[in-house]
Order: sequence, then structure tokens, then C-alpha cells
Amino acid sequence: MKYVSTAGVRVSAIGVGCWQFGSREWGYGKDYAGTEAGKIINRALDLGVNLIDTAEAYAFGESERIVGRSLTGRRAEAFVATKIFPILPLAPVVAQRGRASRARLGIDTIDLYQLHWPNAAVPLGQQMAGMRRLQDDGVIRHVGVSNYTLGRWQAAERALGRPVIANQVQYSLVARKPDWDLVPYAGAHDRIVIAYSPLGQGLLSAKYDETNAPSGVRAGNALFLPENLRKAAQLLTALREIGATHDATPAQVALAWVIRRPNVVAIPGASSVGQLEQNVAAADLDLSDDEDRRLTAASDAFHPTTGVAAMPKLAAARMHR
Repeated sequence: MKYVSTAGVRVSAIGVGCWQFGSREWGYGKDYAGTEAGKIINRALDLGVNLIDTAEAYAFGESERIVGRSLTGRRAEAFVATKIFPILPLAPVVAQRGRASRARLGIDTIDLYQLHWPNAAVPLGQQMAGMRRLQDDGVIRHVGVSNYTLGRWQAAERALGRPVIANQVQYSLVARKPDWDLVPYAGAHDRIVIAYSPLGQGLLSAKYDETNAPSGVRAGNALFLPENLRKAAQLLTALREIGATHDATPAQVALAWVIRRPNVVAIPGASSVGQLEQNVAAADLDLSDDEDRRLTAASDAFHPTTGVAAMPKLAAARMHR
């Protein structure tokens, strides 16, 4: 496993995203939440993965409970990150919700506590006052944000008066906006970008085409509209061909591209222990500069249509991210 050591922390380049834990919309079933999720966490720790990311919004707190139960006897091996869904994030509310997450996780201290989304209606000073209180009381170690622009990330840090060490954003070969400023900023200023949906919710696994689209929560993602699956052909071909050179899957190549960026780590989800093991193996895949350039060029050439066919489902899914 490769690690990123910066901002006073050391986290694995590949982590585990726990959105699916306990969440019915993924269709994984009761056995997944009760059995497989715990196996995924423990196998991840066995393989040197320490970044475990969850949120109070995932399955209304059940994901946090599953993570906490899975870490029994192994807490010291994990860097536990969770997030507050910022509805009325006044200072006392932030403090109360942080303590509630800690209780659901069943741990003494949350390693990274993140504001899940911006809330422009509540001053950042109020939100960060709650974070500062949690730090001072030892409830959390580090503060992060999620889905923040660079300017708002910097403003959050000024409001906190301390480092806001991470920004968790959607980042992949089909979601490149963080390349504009967030990724360079993190690399230059001892900060971390945590990439969620680093496989484009499965598009970059190269398993889907216009005749074979996914079901469940992914069916609401405009990336899987038939025209976008056609447009992605060049990128998916590059992933397959580069993967064949390395005896790797397209998904592993896509993950390797993400974590090749300085101070960027990825938190793919996993439906099984086997998928977790495949994700983790991507940390050992060394792309060449030419391969990196080919993937980047193919990504630059991909211009997906912003569809509306399944937008209600997409909006619901985003509420959990």
C-alpha cells in the first residue's frame, strides 16, 4: 500500500468509501450490511488500508454504526473519517452532531470530521466555531470539508484559525474539475484531496455500454445515458488497453491515474471483499508518463451530455454524497 503523509497525517492512497453500508438504494441486501461490510473493513486493514470514510447521512447513521462495529479490536489501525450533513450547522449543532457521530462509531476520537456540503445560509464562522470546540474537547483530531470550492476551503480555514486538512470532492477521469485548482493547491500547500466516486460510479470499470446500463442508484447518473456511454468509448478503450499491458483491470488503471496526483487519495466503494482487494491492488500499479498522458487526453476528449432522463434519482443520490 502507498501512503500520503502530509498535513500531520498518514493515510493510505486507497481507502474505503462506506456510502453503501446499510444503504438500501444500492440493492446489496441485508447480508451485505450485516456481514460483508464488516469483512470488507477487516480485509482492508489486513492489506494496509487505514482510511475509512463514512457519514451521518449514509443510511441515517447506520453506516457509522457498521464501521464502528467492524473496528472492534482494531481501532488503532484505522484513520476514521466521517461527515456532518450541514442542516442548520450553528456552532452548538455542529458540536452536538459530532458527538453523536462519535457515539455511533463507538470510538474515543474521530480522526477527520468533515462538513459534507457547503451551507451558505450559515456563516462559516459559526460552523467552524463548532469544529473548533470539538477539537478542543478531543472529540475530533482534524477538520475537513467536502464539495467545497477552493475559495470556500480557504475561507473555512481562515474561519477555523487552524488547518482544514482535506477537501473531499468528486474526482475521476470523468470528473476533472478539481484539476483546475483543488489538486494543485493541495499539492502545494500540504493539504489532501479525497476523491469520491473515483470510478465514475462504475463507468470506468468498462463493464457498461449502451446495451448494458446499470440499475439501482447508478441508473440515475447522467453518465450512463446511452449517448454518454457511446461517447466514452475512446476513454474506455484506453483503460482496457493500458490495463492489458499491466495485467490490470480498467478500474485499477482509473484508480491508479487518480492517486498518481500529488496529495490525492481515493475512496472507492466495494460490493465484496474481492472488489476491495482489486481496488487496493491499484495502489501498486505504476503508470508510465505516456500512459498517464493518453488517459488524460482521452478524458479531455470526453464531453458527456448533461441528461435529464433520470434526474430525480440522481438528485436523491447526491443528497447522500
